[in-house]
Amino acid sequence: MFDRDFEWAELTRFATHRAPHATLGVVSGRRRQGKTYLLDALTRATGGFMFTATEAAEREALDRLGEDLAHHLGEPVPLRFDGWHQAITRLLHTTDREPRTVVLDEFPYLARSSPALPSIIQRALDPGNRSAAGPVRLLLCGSALSFMGGLLSGNAPLRGRAGLELVVPTLDFRLAARFWEIDDPRTAVLTHAVVGGTPAYRREFSRDDTPEGPDDFDPWVVRTVLNPARPLFREARYLLAEEPDLRDPALYHSVLGAIADGHPSRGGIANRLGRKSTDLAHPLGVLEDVGLIGREPDAFRRNRSTYRITEPLITFHHAVMRPAWGELERPGRGARVWERLRPAFRSKVVGPHFEALCREWTRWYASPETCGGHPSRVAAGTVNDPAARITREVDVAAFGRDGEDREKLLAIGEAKWNEPLGLGHLERLEHIRELLRARGDVRAGETRLFCFGGAGFTDDLRRRAEGNPEVQLIDPHRLHHGD
Repeated sequence: MFDRDFEWAELTRFATHRAPHATLGVVSGRRRQGKTYLLDALTRATGGFMFTATEAAEREALDRLGEDLAHHLGEPVPLRFDGWHQAITRLLHTTDREPRTVVLDEFPYLARSSPALPSIIQRALDPGNRSAAGPVRLLLCGSALSFMGGLLSGNAPLRGRAGLELVVPTLDFRLAARFWEIDDPRTAVLTHAVVGGTPAYRREFSRDDTPEGPDDFDPWVVRTVLNPARPLFREARYLLAEEPDLRDPALYHSVLGAIADGHPSRGGIANRLGRKSTDLAHPLGVLEDVGLIGREPDAFRRNRSTYRITEPLITFHHAVMRPAWGELERPGRGARVWERLRPAFRSKVVGPHFEALCREWTRWYASPETCGGHPSRVAAGTVNDPAARITREVDVAAFGRDGEDREKLLAIGEAKWNEPLGLGHLERLEHIRELLRARGDVRAGETRLFCFGGAGFTDDLRRRAEGNPEVQLIDPHRLHHGD
């Protein structure tokens, strides 16, 4: 088990709680993050019962549950349940003394074929009923984020019933580098730009095939991600197919393709698809609900926002693989396609991904000494330059609070992956800082300047930054190991 100490501690605390009555917990998270692995380990460690559902009609699901539960309890014949009320009642009476864990994995499958199931569980956990049940720790688990999030929200039947609401996250870029055992920071960034922080992509999907260093990254992409015989090849398409709320795959693929192609605003997506901006409210909302995209407000213009794909493999698929899909499906063509589309990977995938990692580092890893305070909000933004009649883009903008709890701009930053940063980049940041100071609505009097260089820095910029806390140089090594 890698870096799931917090999740394991919460699960074991929930499973071993000494309350004499039944309690409910909900576990969710994106696919391939190890939820089932954790819950399987929990049931094994506590002698509990785990039922993993499949897409099936209600009768079949109940029959399978009866077979599995009978086997767990040592019953000679399968248990027969006439409905979910009877099944849930039996599950909550599998113990009468010691706490016992009961897991319903892939719960959305069960609820889709039996919509009344959450209400049945609610009634079973009402104060009068749960006191009659044993100390069962019932855990509902699923990857359909919109559904799982709705189980405990608003007027949902189970709202207020759960004693645990655990989200199993993806590994962040630092943990992912450790998990993939990649020592070279640039190679770690490149790999994360392809597969992100999903643990299964190393073990099950890549068979522990990891890039051995900078010279092995390109061959690794060809032999794993662009290889039609490997699971990673079709994984991005399966991720969409597995989401029950995505009923028009072509439209959602087109929306994701537009974002991956460098059109992250709603208007840009609409123009790319030849549709009205208002027509995209529903598909964008659904993609947000299922956790495949995130909406990011502009740091300096609250009425403006852009969209970012949250799963790097989907970005890689749409920017690199989808335009050459027919060719890639023919074995042995991966190296040729990669040679041709590597520039698109650098500009459309790695560049924006590196900027996102820089914002993540600033928010969670940069020290208060580096930032001149504690960042409370970090985002990208745009600043109008009236004299030049252009809009200046800011890759990183970090905000904090002063002693009177007023927001101030701690730092702005420029991020370049393949281009060494020099004095020209620093002067651009200085100019943007002056524009912000002149606006008056942003407190930028002590704003620091961050230069994020994937390819390093020029000597004159290094001399300018030496001994000057106002100018910070952050390379891939500092991203992964600094502050």
